[in-house]
Amino acid sequence: MLQLLWSNVRARPVRTLLSSVAIGLQVFMVLFFVGLTAGIVSEWGKRVEGVGADILVQPPNASIFLVFSPAVMLEGIAGQIGTLRGVDEVAPVLAVMNSNTMDVVYGIDYPRFNALSKGFLFLQGRPFESPEEVIVDDIKARTKNIKVGEKVTLLGREFTVCGIVAHGKGARFFIPLRTAQEISGAEGRVSLFYVRSMGDTEHTRQEIVKLLPAHRVRSMGEYMTLMNSENLPQFKPFIRAMLGIGVVISFLVVLLSMHTMVLERTREIGILKSLGASRLDIIRLLVGETLLLAGFGIVLGLISTYALVAVLKQTAPTLTVMISRDWILRTIALAVVGAVAGALYPAYRAAGFDPVDALSYE
Repeated sequence: MLQLLWSNVRARPVRTLLSSVAIGLQVFMVLFFVGLTAGIVSEWGKRVEGVGADILVQPPNASIFLVFSPAVMLEGIAGQIGTLRGVDEVAPVLAVMNSNTMDVVYGIDYPRFNALSKGFLFLQGRPFESPEEVIVDDIKARTKNIKVGEKVTLLGREFTVCGIVAHGKGARFFIPLRTAQEISGAEGRVSLFYVRSMGDTEHTRQEIVKLLPAHRVRSMGEYMTLMNSENLPQFKPFIRAMLGIGVVISFLVVLLSMHTMVLERTREIGILKSLGASRLDIIRLLVGETLLLAGFGIVLGLISTYALVAVLKQTAPTLTVMISRDWILRTIALAVVGAVAGALYPAYRAAGFDPVDALSYE
């Protein structure tokens, strides 16, 4: 049986190649785009966690992606939060998206933001000392070849790079809070507050909820739980769409390929049936060939995905692609299910051929 399957696949190399490429494309699409989504969400969550806060305070109905939270909270609320029992440090932040490069820029009160953790780890330079200076993280500096003392344009304004720090502090760029407020037209307002407790995070969070009952007050643990692409309702339709597209591609390609193959091999199928092959034997033969094609496609898709990820690590280190074992197994299962589903009708039709009619088919 295996020798017959291999001979059938080798007899039509172009069809085999095209079918395998189509199935490989399905595997690549699902793995890469789901992995890219999961990677971006996870990497963003880790950067927020790296700030050193225990609690996040946001406006009502604010996005879990902090940069999309409106700057509607008064900066003075930081003083009220700071007086609560259990609060050790409060850092107001204005998060802004640089529309030209889609980079996140944090407007920060440097002493308070730096006090949340062990502080910025400066690889070069120093903290900003003037309103027109900016701190850049090392990944962005390396990607864009940015040096200390150079000029960069952010939010429509030119800044001088005063320092380069280790990544993982929420944003890629940091500018003075007053400058960010001026550029955004949000004087005296901020997007969120990072809060560090003295140890009892949940008690401190409850105290903040009592002070600001209408606001979103999350512990960092809760926030990190939410920062999973499968837990975010905004991403579920996207993931389902990618899975659906993948299954449809595999199903249609195999259906067309196997239907054409059955027509081409009508006489061969007639010969097999005249030699005693049962309906089940014909179905097993065609489904087996389909599984072989699916195997080639899966291997091709996996190789393509990992090759692109390796290239992106060198050329675009700010893009994180997370390919989990769970999603690899899901993708393989989807490819196999779609391929087998596409092969069932042609296989069933071939199994029903009358040997006499099949042998006389031209």
